[in-house]
Amino acid sequence: MIAALRCLPGVGPKSAQRMAYHLLQRDRAGALRLAHSLLNAATNMQHCQQCNNFSEQAVCPLCASPHRDVSMLCVVEMPADLLMMEQTQCYRGLYFVLMGRLSPLDGIGAKELHFDRLLKRVATHPCEVILATNFTVEGDATAHYLATLLQSQGIKVSRIARGLPVGGELEQVDAGTLAQAVLERREITL
Repeated sequence: MIAALRCLPGVGPKSAQRMAYHLLQRDRAGALRLAHSLLNAATNMQHCQQCNNFSEQAVCPLCASPHRDVSMLCVVEMPADLLMMEQTQCYRGLYFVLMGRLSPLDGIGAKELHFDRLLKRVATHPCEVILATNFTVEGDATAHYLATLLQSQGIKVSRIARGLPVGGELEQVDAGTLAQAVLERREITL
């Protein structure tokens, strides 16, 4: 059990040992719920045929919803990024989940991220593609690669903005973020 728990990211030998002993000594019912949930997820979860997110159905509820704006497709790195976008309640379009980002040093290229499926999807349903990858070196490289690929197909591409956090104070923001906010400034129209 300890060795099995170590497969989780960020869980070292001591943490795995603590978790295992806690479940066995203090929460056997929780251990059984966890085991059942893991078995159920590993058995029944698959990738949505349209957005590549995890789903119990061939097409996930978001993609199947008639209330989504099919003229917009937001590309995110991971399912957690999709959930964050949904929590904003400001985006009503569809998604494509890459399940990672370009990282040649880790052996992750366009093939591993299913860029071919993304291209096929936008070819059959023309739309604006919004790139919402993280603002890391790998995320920026992924966004640049995708923008080049999609624009060569005549697809409108945009990228989420970066800059100051809501409620942030200038004196507490790092210089790179402030510089990016200045570069991506917008005109105020009244």
